[in-house]
This record gives sequence, C-alpha cells and structure tokens, in this order.
Amino acid sequence: MKVDASILDFETPGESARRLEAAGYAGGFTFEGPHDPFFPLLLAAQTTQRIELYTAVAIAFARNPMLLANIGWDLQFHSKGRFLLGLGTQIRPHIERRFSMPWSKPVERMRELVLATKEIWRCWEEGDRLDFRGDFYTHTLMTPMFSPGPNPFGPPPIYLAGVGPRMTAVAGEVADGFFLHPLNTTKSVEEVTLPAIERGLAKAGRKRDDVKLSFQIMVASGADEAEIASSRALTKGQIAFYGSTPAYKVVLDAHGWGDLQPELNALSKRGAWNEMTGLISDEMLETVAVCCPFDQVATRVHERCGHLADRVSLLAHWAKDPEPWAEVARELAKR
Repeated sequence: MKVDASILDFETPGESARRLEAAGYAGGFTFEGPHDPFFPLLLAAQTTQRIELYTAVAIAFARNPMLLANIGWDLQFHSKGRFLLGLGTQIRPHIERRFSMPWSKPVERMRELVLATKEIWRCWEEGDRLDFRGDFYTHTLMTPMFSPGPNPFGPPPIYLAGVGPRMTAVAGEVADGFFLHPLNTTKSVEEVTLPAIERGLAKAGRKRDDVKLSFQIMVASGADEAEIASSRALTKGQIAFYGSTPAYKVVLDAHGWGDLQPELNALSKRGAWNEMTGLISDEMLETVAVCCPFDQVATRVHERCGHLADRVSLLAHWAKDPEPWAEVARELAKR
C-alpha cells in the first residue's frame, strides 16, 4: 500500500514535497482550492526524485481535453514519469458561476473528456492524425508545430474522483485509478463503490487491476485526551459538511441516514455549522472515520481498506507535528 500526504504549502511547495519524500511518503498531492493545483507540482518535481506527484483533484470541467493533455504531458516530463492526473467534476454552481464553463450530463461529459485527453496523447505518441468527435468535445486539428511528440516517460495515468455509482462506473470504464471520497464507509464501499467499478470494467472489457483505488480516510485520534476530543469534534464537522451535499447522500443512504442530508443542506445554507456538527452522532463518526488511540491508527486503517487500497491518505484535523504521521505512513507501507 502506498501512503500519500497533501502538499499544502503554497509558498514553498518544493520544500514541502522534499520533506514528504524524506519522511518516506510515496506520493504528494495538491487540490483545486484557493490556488492552481498544477503549478506547485512543477516546483515539487524539481526538488524530489522518487515521490509521485498528483492532483486530488483538479476540476475537469474548468478545462478542456487539449489543456489537460498539455499540462499532463509537461508535468509527466518534468517529473520524469511521476505524475498522476487526478480529476473531479465539482458541482454545477461552481462550474457555471465560478468558472463560467458549461455544465451538462456530468457523467457522460467526464467519460468523453478522459477519452479525448487520451486520444490527444495517442496522437502525440504515434504521430497519427487527431480525429476525436464527441458530443461535448471535438479535436480534429494537430499540426507538427503544436505536437510535443512522444513523451519519453509515456502518458500519465488519469484518476477520477466520484461518489455516486454512475460516475464511479465511468472510472472503471475509462480511467486508470479512482479516488474514494473521504465520506466513505466499509458498507458504502462494498455495496456502492466496488459494484460500480466492476460494472465499468465489464462494459469496457477491462480487468480489476486496470483501475487502482486510492482511499482517503478520515482519522480522529490524538496524543492525549484533549487532542482526541478536539479531533472528534472537528471530524464530525467535516462529516456534516460533506453530508450536506446532495451528491454524497448515497453514502448516508447505505446506512439508513439519508433523511439527514436535506436537513444538513438546509442548515449549511444558513451557515449554521455548529448545528450541523451537532447532528452527527458518535455512531456516524465511528462508522465513517477511524477513531482510535494514535498507536492503533496504522492497524485500524489497514483493517479498513488494506485489502482494497493501492494508495491511501489520512485526513486528521488534529495533526500539528508531521513526524508522528510519517511514522504511521511508514508502518502502513510495510503491510
């Protein structure tokens, strides 16, 4: 199992990635938040030798396949083959009102975007004519001046993020990997995620090993009772935030908690964050998150997803000192 951690330092991402590599992490990732997710990875590629670098995630529909193909080619080249292109959809208000981009049929659009990006890479690799014609994207022009040619490290893998069964199935059909959202449980993975992946694989005639699974696991732990209590409260708040999103209701439904989603959503629109947190029971917390003393975290995470995960990253709100987490990462990597 590969264990990854986030690169959150925007001012010196190269140094942050170098420290992760020195600590033994297998991967470092950025996300599309207040800053561009790709630029920090270029700097990180210059300061590291081994660690894999990826976006978890960049917003797919804020860009088009040609832009993603260029970015993916360049980062794969500068990292010497260590880049993973991680993509997610975001929700309609952000695509239309924040990025001013079109929104329609996100599942079908994502499928086509991945296929178009891979077709552009194939064109560059083989020097063949570019002729991709879809319902959302059309790419039929590629002159020698604008082709970078074959990448010496090959095209990067594409990972997709999703929660609902239809988007998850698309990952099984066309992607190289799948990011499981932090709002996941053993039951939701077994009953929703894995069957959807299998449906996508079957549709494309692919094998299970063709799609790697990357788990994000929320952890509520700490070095003492005060840290543990604080971590549990913060993790409940994170669960409430995720649970307010209609697209994530499928995870709550797996446990009969679906009626909570519209209530959380209504409270979120009022900015009633404390009330939302108060609706998350200890049972919900301990079902979604790994809750245990710090010295048991590696064992519990491995029990939770070790038989399925190719990669894992831990989300812990109490972590101030990175070294204890590096020790957990090293222990997990041995299993």
